[in-house]
Amino acid sequence: MSITNYRMPPEWAPQRWLWIGFPHDAEEWPSYLARAQEQIAAFANAVADSGQEVRLLVRDKANEARARALCSAAVTLERRVYGDVWLRDTGPLVRADGSALRCRFNGWGGKYLMDGDQTIGAELARDAGLPVAHGDWVLEGGALDGDGTGLVATTEQCLLNPNRNPHLSRDEIEARLARDLGFTRVLWLGDGLINDHTDGHVDNLARFVAPNVLALPRATGAGDPNAAIYADARARAEAAGITVAEIPSPGLIERDGRVEPASYANFAITTHLVVVPTFDSPHDADGVAAIAALFPDRATVGLPADAVLAGGGGFHCASQQMPML
Repeated sequence: MSITNYRMPPEWAPQRWLWIGFPHDAEEWPSYLARAQEQIAAFANAVADSGQEVRLLVRDKANEARARALCSAAVTLERRVYGDVWLRDTGPLVRADGSALRCRFNGWGGKYLMDGDQTIGAELARDAGLPVAHGDWVLEGGALDGDGTGLVATTEQCLLNPNRNPHLSRDEIEARLARDLGFTRVLWLGDGLINDHTDGHVDNLARFVAPNVLALPRATGAGDPNAAIYADARARAEAAGITVAEIPSPGLIERDGRVEPASYANFAITTHLVVVPTFDSPHDADGVAAIAALFPDRATVGLPADAVLAGGGGFHCASQQMPML
């Protein structure tokens, strides 16, 4: 099988459906669970109403009843065993040859280990009729963002973190990215956002929106905690010959005095719609408008995601697309 056939289609390629995880664990969202459920349901409804199939994973009978009360009839509910809702990381990575890759999963460096998260990806792939290949290294989907040509962005903070693959060098990780996912050119960014639970996943920092075009936040306001991170990412991308499309950042977003890793870059691209997380920031409208300008062939909507973020992620993190192969 050639590297080209193993390559992941870019997220803007046509999709058959979108898997989304529905929150169920009150410990993950202390005092935020109900609102997180409402926000994920609004995300699922928006994608379904755009004309794309949505498969919303629910954990048990009570969780299913809650989801059905919040979701339109256009959203399909599937009862599954999963822990975290972050299917970008635990779901199947579907390749152009019609197979799915599931690498090892260790709970984001051993921090969050929940029942079902190590098996849900292979289960979803097999039920979709996809043969499953198992990678011999730790990798989460949110650690990568590709442009469909063999170029991928990632962060040193995550992929070179000793809590993932301490036995692998940078060159060995690049070799596995080529072997398993067809990525032949790697843009190594530095750190991800401050206080990102995932050790700096790239999907919260930088996203390809077209071949060789990378959307990157710019610092908003003098107190933006990630200003240096954004500047470093831009310098690295431009040095690699990549076109940078700037989007605003939400600026300083805090919860109980703690800086939150809020980012409009955690948008989800679907066949007809782009969904952008918003955070009750004065920059929300500018963030949504900037991303809408990057996708003139799709509608773009901003939806509240502050409660989802309280559990450690955003709309992109909570979803995984099934490409039209």
